[in-house]
Amino acid sequence: MAGKIKFELDGKTVEADADETIWQVAQRHGTEIPHLCWLPEPDYRADGNCRACMVEIEGERVLAASCQRKVSDGLKVKTASARAKKSREMVFELLIADQPEKEASHDPNSKFWNWVDDMGIATTSRYPRDERPAMDVSHPAIAVNLDACINCGLCVRACREVQHNDVIGMAYRGHGSKIVFDFDQDMGISTCVACGECVQACPTGALMEANLLDKKTGKRVHFEEKSVDTLCPYCGVGCQTTAHIKDNKILYVDGRDGPSNRNRLCVKGRFGFDYIHHEDRLTKPLIRRDDAPKRGDLQVAPESPDEIFREASWEEALEVAAGGLKTILDRDGGKALAGFGSAKCSNEEAYLFQKLVRQGFGSNNVDHCTRLCHASSVAALMEGLNSGAVTAPFMAAKDAECIIVIGARPSENHPVAATFLRDAAQKGAKLIIIDPRGRFQGTQRYATHALQFKPGTDVALLNGMLHTIIDEKLYDQQYVQANTEGFEQLKKTVKEYSPEKMQDICGIAAERVREVARIYAKSRASLIFWGMGISQHVHGTDNSRCLIALALVTGHIGRPGTGLHPLRGQNNVQGASDAGLIPMVYPDYISVEDETTRKFYEELWGRELDREPGLTVVEIMKAIHANKIKGMYIQGENPAMSDPDAAHARDALAKLEHLVVQDIFLTETAWHADVVLPSSAHAEKWGTFTNTNRQVQMARPVIDPPGEARQDWKLIQELANGIGLNWTYEDPSEVFNEMAQCMPSLKNITWQRVDREHSVTYPCDAPDKPGNEIIFGDQFPTKSGRARIVPADVSPPAEVPDDEFPMILTTGRLLEHWHTGSMTRRANRLDDLEPEAVVSVNRHDMKRMNLKAGDFVRVVTRRGDITLKVRQDREVAEGMLFIPFCFAEAAANILTNPQLDPMGKIPEFKFCAARLERTDAHAVAAE
Repeated sequence: MAGKIKFELDGKTVEADADETIWQVAQRHGTEIPHLCWLPEPDYRADGNCRACMVEIEGERVLAASCQRKVSDGLKVKTASARAKKSREMVFELLIADQPEKEASHDPNSKFWNWVDDMGIATTSRYPRDERPAMDVSHPAIAVNLDACINCGLCVRACREVQHNDVIGMAYRGHGSKIVFDFDQDMGISTCVACGECVQACPTGALMEANLLDKKTGKRVHFEEKSVDTLCPYCGVGCQTTAHIKDNKILYVDGRDGPSNRNRLCVKGRFGFDYIHHEDRLTKPLIRRDDAPKRGDLQVAPESPDEIFREASWEEALEVAAGGLKTILDRDGGKALAGFGSAKCSNEEAYLFQKLVRQGFGSNNVDHCTRLCHASSVAALMEGLNSGAVTAPFMAAKDAECIIVIGARPSENHPVAATFLRDAAQKGAKLIIIDPRGRFQGTQRYATHALQFKPGTDVALLNGMLHTIIDEKLYDQQYVQANTEGFEQLKKTVKEYSPEKMQDICGIAAERVREVARIYAKSRASLIFWGMGISQHVHGTDNSRCLIALALVTGHIGRPGTGLHPLRGQNNVQGASDAGLIPMVYPDYISVEDETTRKFYEELWGRELDREPGLTVVEIMKAIHANKIKGMYIQGENPAMSDPDAAHARDALAKLEHLVVQDIFLTETAWHADVVLPSSAHAEKWGTFTNTNRQVQMARPVIDPPGEARQDWKLIQELANGIGLNWTYEDPSEVFNEMAQCMPSLKNITWQRVDREHSVTYPCDAPDKPGNEIIFGDQFPTKSGRARIVPADVSPPAEVPDDEFPMILTTGRLLEHWHTGSMTRRANRLDDLEPEAVVSVNRHDMKRMNLKAGDFVRVVTRRGDITLKVRQDREVAEGMLFIPFCFAEAAANILTNPQLDPMGKIPEFKFCAARLERTDAHAVAAE
């Protein structure tokens, strides 16, 4: 074979590629060579420092480390010669001398002890034991047992080179060298982000999942009975995982080599699984008691729901749930009903939910959390490209020369995706971070350029960049002429928005704006990522329009390393949107006003369908107050926490004549329900999920639902049949097959293929071809084949600071918690890491108000107030407040502004006027 190298391996001639090592070739031919400091997983390099993989090469004086030695023509390698075996045995005996006795070791099932067994080496050593460090149990999730450490360096490479967190290092010299965290601190007070990559890499048990160990002895006492491949339940990255189970409980989770995570996980994916075993899980149907009237300010303790609800049989609960919906349907018509589906559930469940509302209720009043995260991004993408998905995956960062991240905090919200960005930056890509918050943590530390602009002035800044590109003729004239329309109008609009005029508005010096515009335009390949800092504004669609215009005028789209990527929030927000869980479109984003498509679904579903777009999440709440919506079915959503002006939303939920909530916990939304149906968690489902990269992936059930809880798709079908439909699905695969009939995006993708391949990217050209990661290289899916450039004018936020409310409040997520916290607040180790509600404040504002970290404060807006602790945060600009929206005891969305983007219909979560007040900590504590 051309380009192949031939050499002799244990007496047989073999072929190899020039860049392969002896270890890799031996492994491929079924020959096991012991290894400790080498991890044959993605992105790990060989160090060759443990000397456990030594082999003998004929004619060479010394043995060679097979993990490092590259193959060459004519080599004669012996992997199991007497000399090589003796060398390995000596290495292991020396290491055993400093290990705890196997019977008392932290993990007798570690790779180290497994190699000892496989090699037939005695588990005791003739050499004296060195003094070893004591256990470090300061971290809630990770036990540090350095008495088992062999200084192999895998954890250092895992932390620094794979996850790019730079926390673990090797300190001191010679005999005194050891692994340290930061400046030799306890792990629990270090800057560790608990991604657990070091735990998965460690070969000895020196770093382990703390929950597997006996707290007193530090010895592993929990071992899995089986392992199941599935997916992470949290963000849109879509990490593939392996869950290890015993007695129908997950013991621990490892990352798998999926296309979007390459074995990596974050703290939530690795340590946030135990919410499914929480005592608050709903296990029996609940019906509201007759003596428990609804009210918006009602609070229900999870441990005592019997004050409000009574347990019921499934037959009674389903009859009451469906009966109440049918009563309203028969009396007031389908537009008096609405449904909220869930981005945490599968594609099949999302499809069935929107089908129930459209076919069963007869209206388009169906929505989900995309309305609260990226609706404006999708609106702008549909307007410009006629596609609501990303044009390139985040893995495309490896091919980019310039990467812009704007309005996103990937290290906190999409940590595994952030590793790809950090890796690209370390290899020379220009990383431009544009954010109102600072650049001192996470991915921001890797930025080559950081623009900390004034909140709410995105369009001013981006128009300044567009002005520069057009004014300096940095745009791709040939691409613009061949592939776009609307350029002349953009040119006319941005002429008035020079960086010199915009610098006072956005707070970034004109020359700095011009510099990053030139870098983006001139780079061979430039890629833009954005998050909810772009979309959650009344001008969110305009923000996205500007980003789309940047890509189109420079031709940075449709090629490797280029494109537009709104980082999707929840694990299946892309799939739920694709499946039609949106009030104005059918699956695959076809307008409900499109007559041809409507007739297709009318024939498929056997009934006349609503011709008008439905109401969005926030509009539905307003319609309840206006007595237009009388009943709702909410599956896996928590609008009582996630909606803006949460008090208004809770009053609306309490006002409903009939509310059916289907969930795994008694959420703040379920407090107002008439019927609560216990459903399945992610780890209990079989179904497909679509991540931010357009990768359709298979999740498999790893445990059974608790008690009488049932599968979501079955419950949706039960309610559908309860209001008069005749659904007969036997399995989620049947639902997927129906989706494939309706959705061109699923062409050439079958349930069986996803199950077999684990992940398939759409669009896909053939059943036997991989999907297209980069799209729009030839043309756009518009009528003209061209993309539409839509200019945007500068406009202010809906509410600006004044004398009464002089500060700016913005909201978002923490690394350790997700969305409304209904899952992560019940994951013990995540809640241990971030246990209480905080508001992040700049140190100068704290000094001005004589506040110390940990003091209680009150944050007030025109909608309400909450009391919580203050945290000093240098990421937050002076005059700004940041509050995570995951804490039910201090719900940030009580404060936020419900004003909507006119096109995307998304609320302005990222900007409202607020004030900070001192409060009496002792009084608050007493409450």
